[in-house]
Amino acid sequence: MSLYNRDRRAEEILGSKGRVRVLEVLTESGELNISEISRRTGLNYTSVERHLTKLEKLGLLKEKRYGKIRIFEAVFRSFIVSFERGRPIKLDIEK
Repeated sequence: MSLYNRDRRAEEILGSKGRVRVLEVLTESGELNISEISRRTGLNYTSVERHLTKLEKLGLLKEKRYGKIRIFEAVFRSFIVSFERGRPIKLDIEK
């Protein structure tokens, strides 16, 4: 086990280029459905769906449903990942 109580959310987000791309698209565009996120990121539908599920579990997105249509939106104004020598990774989310 690590000596530090690290914020695993930062690792989960930054450990995936796809998740970072999905977050970028949603923060630039506001609300989008999965197909549009897929088109704008260049990722396939299934990959985008998995990234969205993970990001929602991490508390960064919310989902709205209109029948079969699923719309996702970022629920933060900003988030900052801090790396400091000798300190744990820190993720600050401003909502």
